Amino acid sequence: MDRFDAMTVLLAVVDAGSLSAGARRLHAPLATVSRKVADLERHLGVPLVLRTRRGLSLTEEGRAFVAASRRILDELDAAERQASGDHGALRGGLHVTAPVAFGERHLLPIALEFLKEQPNINLRLTLVDRQINLADEQVDVALRIGHLTDSALIATRVGSVRRVICASPDYLARRGVPRQPEELVGHDGISFQGFATAPEWRYRRDGPAFSIEPRPKLAVNTTEAAVQAALAGIGIIRVLSYQISDQLRSGALQELLTEFAPEPLPVNVMHGPADPLSQKVRCFLDWIVPRLRAQMAY
Repeated sequence: MDRFDAMTVLLAVVDAGSLSAGARRLHAPLATVSRKVADLERHLGVPLVLRTRRGLSLTEEGRAFVAASRRILDELDAAERQASGDHGALRGGLHVTAPVAFGERHLLPIALEFLKEQPNINLRLTLVDRQINLADEQVDVALRIGHLTDSALIATRVGSVRRVICASPDYLARRGVPRQPEELVGHDGISFQGFATAPEWRYRRDGPAFSIEPRPKLAVNTTEAAVQAALAGIGIIRVLSYQISDQLRSGALQELLTEFAPEPLPVNVMHGPADPLSQKVRCFLDWIVPRLRAQMAY
């Protein structure tokens, strides 16, 4: 068995999310890909992947072996490029994750330009409004909004976002504009879950922060649904500034209680504690960090 080939096949399957998708990525028959993964598991004497109706998940041994395989293949690729004098070209896959709206607005355009500069890099961009475990999901780089809790990850700050309370002009014309946080108890609110750092209804005065919410009129499970409900005049929402920047700019939503807003939330680019980082991850970080900082400075 060619172990380097087996590692390459396994990584393609894991990155693609299934045996069939991995086979398409490799332009190889599904039966061949399945056999090579099974041969590798027999060689190691442990299962590496679990087949489920949702796709594939890695066993504990599989996560460790995939991480080691990435390092080995990255080092092999770097050694080959150095020996051949090809120092500039990067190859291989990158898995990056970010919140949905932030990723679409800020990260995706930068990542697309990176792919134009590095045509041999394959990028998997997972946009999801929850924090995923970088090790379990084999993520190279994560963009996170909020105060950090995982001290095992390396973070580079690129900016911050504000927590914004807003409503439509139609709603405010009917119900009045709240001037103090205490007035919110007489208003209808739109709540949502599904975002790891959902902006809580907290405010600042001269003393400690305090919390007051409007009465719940509608509860939804996505930010987009909450924004659409606010645009329809259903009630007041609290979201993050980038999620409704266009609506604020156009006047479709009006910001409220700005003088009581809490401190902005930090935005960080994060990666695992690998030392040294692979060249492709380092190059990607060097590309996106200054560009994200420039975007968020406006």
